[in-house]
Amino acid sequence: MAKVRLINLRVFHFNFDVVDARFRCILSGLHKASLSIANSLLFICAFAIVGIWLSGAGTGSGFFDGGKFLVPDNARALIWQNGLQLTSNNPAGEEVIGHQGIALLKPDVANIKVPTITHLSDRIPISKLDPLAVNSNLLASIDNQRVVSEYFANKYSLDRQKMDEYISNAVVVGKEVRIDPILLMAIMSIESNFNPNLRSSAGAEGLMQVMTAIHLDKYLPYGGASQAARPEVNIRIGAYILKYFIAQTGSLENGLRSYVGAGASGEDGGYIEKVLKERDQLIGMCRSKSKGTFLEL
Repeated sequence: MAKVRLINLRVFHFNFDVVDARFRCILSGLHKASLSIANSLLFICAFAIVGIWLSGAGTGSGFFDGGKFLVPDNARALIWQNGLQLTSNNPAGEEVIGHQGIALLKPDVANIKVPTITHLSDRIPISKLDPLAVNSNLLASIDNQRVVSEYFANKYSLDRQKMDEYISNAVVVGKEVRIDPILLMAIMSIESNFNPNLRSSAGAEGLMQVMTAIHLDKYLPYGGASQAARPEVNIRIGAYILKYFIAQTGSLENGLRSYVGAGASGEDGGYIEKVLKERDQLIGMCRSKSKGTFLEL
């Protein structure tokens, strides 16, 4: 009997060891599976964060762009330009703005090496803009660009090639900043008569008559105040400032009032009326051209 009990005891211990080994094997498998799941979740989270970061500059999500709290906006500006496309910097630290596919009177304007201003303009959601300031797409047509260029060249006795350059810049910047290039052209007309070298007694410079001293920080990525007269720089900074004021004040008219510096006084010297009249003139010409009923200039 003692031998039988001893054998049974050994068998019991053997069975217990087998169960314990299987249990340990199951626990080890569960541990490995949990680690694998955790790694997968970590990878998905990282992918989602990068996705939010990249999409932020393309959605105009502004404050709600969670990715901006994790990485600098300038880094995103190097990656997101007119969709996702990687660009390389030249020795001067500038980048080629990707605007291929846009019809322009001066196609070379799309390849000018200059930093974007999306890191600032995309902080302002498109929903904050007065619909009157949003891109009407009328200047997406080469024919309409040509009409507007000819109109201003005749009005101010300017070189047609230079007008083609200015309107091409306005179209590119309008898409980049998400504001109507027709509005930009109207402002340049009233502000500077398309004289890029104009400097007012108050210190406003360039086509858009930007107050260089006040907005010096915005010129830094472009080489500083010495670049204020460059059309591709001045139009970008002016367009962003205009967009900011429109979003801040809630309407196109109030945005123009702030842009010209009228402020709370409301005394704009007829500036708003002049800009809107010029804008309406351009819109009317473009629509007439599109309908085949071109108006004589």
